[in-house]
Amino acid sequence: MARHPMLRLGLALLSALALAATALAAPPATPAPVALVPGPVPGMVTLVDLGAVYCPPCQVMAPLLRELEREYRGRAAVVVIDVLEHQDQVARFGVRLLPTQIFYDKTGREVSRHEGFLDKRKMAETLDRLLAK
Repeated sequence: MARHPMLRLGLALLSALALAATALAAPPATPAPVALVPGPVPGMVTLVDLGAVYCPPCQVMAPLLRELEREYRGRAAVVVIDVLEHQDQVARFGVRLLPTQIFYDKTGREVSRHEGFLDKRKMAETLDRLLAK
């Protein structure tokens, strides 16, 4: 191992560059085909949330969406789509801001859309209103 501080720094930089070059040379991940990415669930009220792991409001909403999915299981669908993994879905759903929540009625018709953070109570109120119809 090199004892000179500059030599150690040089070796560390070379290692970092080699690691970065390897990562850049790796083929990009293939996005899932559109058919594999869910949208409104036929015959069910559906909430589609489009977000990304780097998005702070999305991070706060993630556990709320999991709770809603459990609480409404069998009555309404909660679909979460990470737009980093499924970039083609941005255009499909017309996303302009993250996160975006889209509510669909039982026929699959979009009835409500919200951009930005939405608290659990408001999401539940919208789902309840759609279920009551």
